[in-house]
Amino acid sequence: MQVIRSTRAIQRLALKWRRAGHKIGFVPTMGYLHGGHMSLIRRARRAVGPRGKVVVSIYVNPTQFGPNEDLSRYPRDLIGDLRCCRAEGVDAVFAPSDADMYPGAREGLFSTYVVEERLSARLEGASRPGHFRGVTTVVAKLFNLVQPDVAVFGAKDFQQAAVVRRMCADLNFPVRVIVAPTVREPDGLAMSSRNKYLSGRLRIQATVLWRAILKARAAVRRGRGALQAARLRAELKRFIESEPAARVDYIEFVDPLTLKRVLRVSRGTQLLLAVFIGRTRLIDNARL
Repeated sequence: MQVIRSTRAIQRLALKWRRAGHKIGFVPTMGYLHGGHMSLIRRARRAVGPRGKVVVSIYVNPTQFGPNEDLSRYPRDLIGDLRCCRAEGVDAVFAPSDADMYPGAREGLFSTYVVEERLSARLEGASRPGHFRGVTTVVAKLFNLVQPDVAVFGAKDFQQAAVVRRMCADLNFPVRVIVAPTVREPDGLAMSSRNKYLSGRLRIQATVLWRAILKARAAVRRGRGALQAARLRAELKRFIESEPAARVDYIEFVDPLTLKRVLRVSRGTQLLLAVFIGRTRLIDNARL
């Protein structure tokens, strides 16, 4: 497995592979890898086949963090991440520096960004201004560097996947975006690097996101026809905030393709949640 730090080096390698006829599967991550990431790597391997090459990027992208968010605290463990990637048969890990990814940024010279204006406006985009500008910019750069045929994202970041798909369609990136299912802990909590922040009672209370999803699914199964979104939202908010450390950021019911808010909830509606457990902000989602 090659570990590459330079943007020029990863692009040279990717172009060499493409000239040799190898398909490239790509899994972009911010590191601190867990079982969810491993499932994405395995999905990328299946997509490109035994002759294909799989690249994992490990980069905590500063442009997608707000000024009061956890950039400096975000968990990092490059040695452990490389061990995981070797175990999964990854061909190359790309772990660049900020200076290489954003040349001239410290001097105020970096000034080109990619902005999606519709799908990113609400939900995470409203709660975290500038977040998706950072996501689309870094993903566009990574696609240009790694030259993937296939890129695999996790369904836990549902809105992110939708925004990246829109970017690829609008800007003609020749990349097939695969969205792989969310991987959960035995108690239902969606796997996330930020789960590291949770311990003791906070870790137990964090399962309220999954329990809220189950509650919403049960309500849809019981209901005849569509349910009023406002009523179900209020019910879920009371349920979640019955946990002492839980505070709802948003509960939204949307069309899974357009991400537009729906007024009536029925089978096939997408539920998206953002909840603070103590100081840790968690997201989750599910098709109802």
